[in-house]
Amino acid sequence: MTQFRLLILFVLAFQIQLVAQNNSSSTKLVVGVVVDQMRFDYLTKFEKHYSQDGFKRLKREGFEAKNFHFDYVPTYTGPGHASIFTGTSPMNHGIIANNWYDKFSKSSVYCASDSSVTGLGVKADNRDGKMSPHRMLTTSFADQNRLHTQFKGKTIGVSIKDRGSILPAGHTANAAYWFAGGDLGHFISSDYYMEDLPKWVKKFNSSKTVKRYLKEWDTYKPIDTYIESGSDLNNYENGFKGKDEASFPYNLKKLANENRNYSILRATPYGNDLLLDFAKEAILNEELGQDEYTDVLTLSFSSTDYVGHNFGVNSKEIQDTYVRLDQNIADLLQFLDKEVGKGNYTLFLTADHGAVHVPQFLKDIKIPAGYFEIDKMRSALEEHLSSKLGLENCIEKIYNQQIFLDYSKFASYAEFVSAQNEIKHFLLQYKHIDKAYTRETLENTAFSGTSGELVMRGFHLKRSGDVVYIPDNSFISYSKKGSTHGSGNNYDTQAPLLMFGNGITPGVTYSRYHIPDIATTISALLGIEKPNGASGTVISEVLK
Repeated sequence: MTQFRLLILFVLAFQIQLVAQNNSSSTKLVVGVVVDQMRFDYLTKFEKHYSQDGFKRLKREGFEAKNFHFDYVPTYTGPGHASIFTGTSPMNHGIIANNWYDKFSKSSVYCASDSSVTGLGVKADNRDGKMSPHRMLTTSFADQNRLHTQFKGKTIGVSIKDRGSILPAGHTANAAYWFAGGDLGHFISSDYYMEDLPKWVKKFNSSKTVKRYLKEWDTYKPIDTYIESGSDLNNYENGFKGKDEASFPYNLKKLANENRNYSILRATPYGNDLLLDFAKEAILNEELGQDEYTDVLTLSFSSTDYVGHNFGVNSKEIQDTYVRLDQNIADLLQFLDKEVGKGNYTLFLTADHGAVHVPQFLKDIKIPAGYFEIDKMRSALEEHLSSKLGLENCIEKIYNQQIFLDYSKFASYAEFVSAQNEIKHFLLQYKHIDKAYTRETLENTAFSGTSGELVMRGFHLKRSGDVVYIPDNSFISYSKKGSTHGSGNNYDTQAPLLMFGNGITPGVTYSRYHIPDIATTISALLGIEKPNGASGTVISEVLK
């Protein structure tokens, strides 16, 4: 039996090697599409409104994983993008959140910030341009492709968000571009990548393409056909850029003039249109997919996240945004067919996290949900530690549902461990906290198949805190309108995965796979070394 199993493993490895040999020479361009805050059910919920050439084409001609999840918490944008392209989780790549508390500098840090670089397309002291991937500790599959091709294969990252372009593109990218709002309204980068913006980027920016999207935003289809979402006017969504009530239509030109900046486009589907226009120019001007060396384009649609946060996952605005995004996907595929050629590119589409229904909405329909007040919890915890252990001011910071302790307050490691356990005991008695894990436990326990495993994979030994707590399902620390994300529950962890194009076998799987499996599978497809921290497995059934 053992010999038979070894034979099977050898045959599978040989088949994957043949796949890599056959496809590495014919895949001219890999396009990694991330849709920020895309819940899995958006593929089915709004399906009847989609065209045959967008999401449906990806499903019809490609491969779909219907049981695809993040394998860690917290589920935020920075960790999501890093995990997709590095093939591992925060415990290895180190991007534990969008922002986190740095216990060494005693300050908050941003996942893509880099004070050592200078922005391009903005003033030298503008923080929007001081960005790079230096905080990400492992390589991406795009990095490995650059190494494999002796840097002849290009990598370009584009997004509205800086972290949405920088982290996916990796450390060796030729360029990463992101959108500067305000009165600029154009795409920028940093001198981490180059000395100056290319001529084509300057031309795009000077063309003022962005201005044509300052127009009226009304529903793409008649609003009375959008029966898959809640009422247009409700108590669960925020107003929009000076408009007290969130209801169609929105006169973006008028609202932008009142707010004096182009940032308004971020929370509309026109932000996706603008990004796609820019991505097309990148493909053409950088000649992606035009020679024998595989290139990589990372394309992250951020506007879906801004819309979801502001209006909520059950809003007419989110439905219209996805109906319009379907048109963007159809447009992208048609463009790639023409400029790169059918059969010459491989594309995947996924999300960096999902989102929760507005808890107040859930409460109103009698589903357990609510809001968690961190400040009240901290005050009660500090009082408890003072009375129980005689510890004063030992909590240095509470950040991303992690409690950071002031190590100077403990005379011994035993006292430090004792404080962790006392905090855990207190939290498990506290209303609307479901679970808690100590650093001591996470460093010394191998979890499997539990929420503890999700916490462990999101826990970085040097960067994370000392006690991690998990609120009850659908309890969030957020405003009482709009949606957010970050938990290990299915509404945040389940993501779509559609793979399409060269080397991809059409089909469907209901087997459970995870986000790190994408980069590992793409690496196998291209016949390149996996990212240096990769922990994912190859989705072998997707490869021809």
